[in-house]
Amino acid sequence: MADAGGAPVQAGVPSAPLRQDDESFADFAYRVLCDELIVLDIKPGEPLNDDVISRRLGVGRTPIREAMKRLESDHLVVAYPRRGTFAAGVDITDLAEIAEIRQLLEPAAAARAARHASPQLRSELRDFAREVGQLLPGMQSQQDLMRLDLRVHRMIYRATGSRHLEDVLIRYDNLATRIWSLVLEKLPPVSEHIAQHIELLEYIAAGDSDAAARLTTRHVTDFENHIRAVL
Repeated sequence: MADAGGAPVQAGVPSAPLRQDDESFADFAYRVLCDELIVLDIKPGEPLNDDVISRRLGVGRTPIREAMKRLESDHLVVAYPRRGTFAAGVDITDLAEIAEIRQLLEPAAAARAARHASPQLRSELRDFAREVGQLLPGMQSQQDLMRLDLRVHRMIYRATGSRHLEDVLIRYDNLATRIWSLVLEKLPPVSEHIAQHIELLEYIAAGDSDAAARLTTRHVTDFENHIRAVL
């Protein structure tokens, strides 16, 4: 039996994450692999084999290769001629540069989202703020908390209404989260850090651009301070 992407579906292979209805196979592979690379489910330096990933995700090798090219441009994987493709390393020395860029862009993005979000998005932001508040008390896994953190950031980036800004912000948030994930076991529970998002989402939904920018600046600064405290 073959999947729609052309790869055989084998007995004994773990069930793949679900592909969204409006998602291409390449987009699906990119989304799943990107998240696994960010939270270090795929470890730095780990080889990425097209055949193994194809079977695991139930997607043909061509979409996997397309996803790999995007991941390489995002600096999440590294391809070497005749050697193969590997998960990119995580360099702690990049922290200062990444933090500086985020301290400039993240507050501006939060302020822009507060000014430009559509009425529908403002409603989604309020609903998501409530969801985060409900999810946090029951979350014990640090990795699950980091995945929730990623969801919040991506929601805010989408609310900016700028595809170019969204792409840049996602790239640097991904790199920052990889650094965070590298030292996650040394950190105290990050739920308090993520709880800041509830107020931030509400500020953006209410159109309070100044408050959103101030809280975002504090959030990004706290991130860098938490990391430096355990290095």
